[in-house]
Amino acid sequence: MSKGNELKPRIGFFGRRNVGKSTMINWLTGQQIAIVSDTAGTTTDPVRKSMEIGGIGPVVLVDTAGIDDEGELGRQRVEKSMAALAEVDLALLLYTEDNYGEPEETVERWCREHGTPMLKILTKAAPLDKEALIAKIKETLPESAYRGRSLLGDVVHQGDTVVLVTPIDSSAPEGRMILPQVQVLRDLMDIHAQAFFCQPEELPSTLAALKESPRLVVTDSQAFQRVNALTPDEVPLTSFSVVLARQKGLFKEYLEGTRKIGDLQDGDRVLMLESCTHNVTCEDIGRVKLPAALKKATGKDLQFDILAGNDAIPHSSFLISNYSLVIQCGGCVITAQQVKARLLPALEAGVPVSNYGLALAWCNGIFDRATRIFSHEFPRINH
Repeated sequence: MSKGNELKPRIGFFGRRNVGKSTMINWLTGQQIAIVSDTAGTTTDPVRKSMEIGGIGPVVLVDTAGIDDEGELGRQRVEKSMAALAEVDLALLLYTEDNYGEPEETVERWCREHGTPMLKILTKAAPLDKEALIAKIKETLPESAYRGRSLLGDVVHQGDTVVLVTPIDSSAPEGRMILPQVQVLRDLMDIHAQAFFCQPEELPSTLAALKESPRLVVTDSQAFQRVNALTPDEVPLTSFSVVLARQKGLFKEYLEGTRKIGDLQDGDRVLMLESCTHNVTCEDIGRVKLPAALKKATGKDLQFDILAGNDAIPHSSFLISNYSLVIQCGGCVITAQQVKARLLPALEAGVPVSNYGLALAWCNGIFDRATRIFSHEFPRINH
């Protein structure tokens, strides 16, 4: 399945002002993408450009401001560069022969502590070999960044039947399906499993029409309660959001954090993280349905804040520690590295993190059921 810009692996270029980051991006792409000038500090905000690398596919090159910028405005630019560092799958650190010090060491230390692959590139010395650099990038970029693992391939096999329950309400996009549903469908097609779509009210007739019980029922999280009641106990049930939560690589942290919902108290603040920009309706899952469900399930007077788009959580541990729980959406439009980067301040501050689908499952009393199939302890039904 072709990826949108958001899902391409990211390669970031970091270094001091006027070290040649923009020049290198232009050289690699063969286009005048980034503005090049002898004036230090020409690049102010991260600039992103897609290109194709043979053997990898499409990637996003991220040009950043100098990590040695000065003044109040310069400090803000450096913060944006460090935020970009958190979301890349590979960092290229550019430096000159006579200038390698604290700014470069900060980037190197961050990459080492957070497990981000990094290449150090000496610029303004001997001419670089483009093919050799691209070969090194291919060697260093983690394969997981561009070869995403199957969403369900470890629990659904060729020939299995899966029922996908997709409610159509005011929050559903006009004339199309939402991205998580499309992603799960494509994954099932790659597995050569059989997928059947229905709306919640059609689930009983869909199950009755099947010759044998499905291997799995996947529903939109907001229909969890209704679909749970309609799905036989012996049939595994989960949601699109839970499936994506596994793929994004923080499933263990999500499971642990979701169990902390029961510890919430009156007045606790919960931060809701949306990764896409969409039209908000009265049936919005993150802004309306999930907050209401959390208040009802806990019986507590909770306070909610929303951070939309892909803005990073403030990195101040004081600010993030004001929250008792952070809940991330499925993250269908961002990479696994971006999800991790976005939740990193919370994780470092010891704030529990959860996911829309897992939180809704907890609220509906079916958390164990919604995650059981992924424990690899749920038996296959013999037909």
